[in-house]
Amino acid sequence: MSARWPRAAGPLLWIFAALALVHLGALLGGVTAVAQLTKPALMPVLTGYALARGGPPLLAGALLFGCGGDTFLQIGGDLAFLVGMGSFAAGHVCYLLLFVRHGTAPGGGRPGRTPALATGYGAVLAVTVVLLWPDLPAELRIPVAGYSLLLTAMAFGALRAGPWAALGGLLFLLSDTLIASGIAHWPQPPLPQFWIMFTYAAAQYALAEGVLRTLAGTAPRPAPRPAPALPGTGVR
Repeated sequence: MSARWPRAAGPLLWIFAALALVHLGALLGGVTAVAQLTKPALMPVLTGYALARGGPPLLAGALLFGCGGDTFLQIGGDLAFLVGMGSFAAGHVCYLLLFVRHGTAPGGGRPGRTPALATGYGAVLAVTVVLLWPDLPAELRIPVAGYSLLLTAMAFGALRAGPWAALGGLLFLLSDTLIASGIAHWPQPPLPQFWIMFTYAAAQYALAEGVLRTLAGTAPRPAPRPAPALPGTGVR
């Protein structure tokens, strides 16, 4: 994987970090206008960072679908929520394709570890859906259950792309579980939107970083150049 704009990667990452801090600060301070302006800008900047490091189109698509989800969820209402959830789902499909194409076996290929991990992630999915189901609005139960299945598959697939991506998958699970529990009117932590966005921004960065590092580790290395011959000897 070759970087396309290597000099731009560092500044773009700093811009993303600054935007995230401003957004989170606005949530803490209740400055709604600033929070609404900065939220849709997060993923496009992170996309620029990923592309500057030579990230593939699927990674850019995953992040930009996240931007679509951010935008529609911010609008509010059941229809916008469903469209936003669909946009996030498309992003998860992009991530899954990346993990399948470029990752390794979950659990590092250790015998017996992959089934155990799959069972663990499946158990988390089942328990979460069963507990949330009665408290979700009837029209959202099936969409939320289907989305949760895809999200969990993405988080499990992220294990193929190393510890950064695995962390990102878990943080995405946590962020979206907080959203779902809020829809179900479960008790929420103080400042729930802050924690949702904190875990979400960290999740997207960790997923992108995991993909980029995996691709960098599997990229073919250029063959070493032969040493020049010593003058007059023909010996290298």
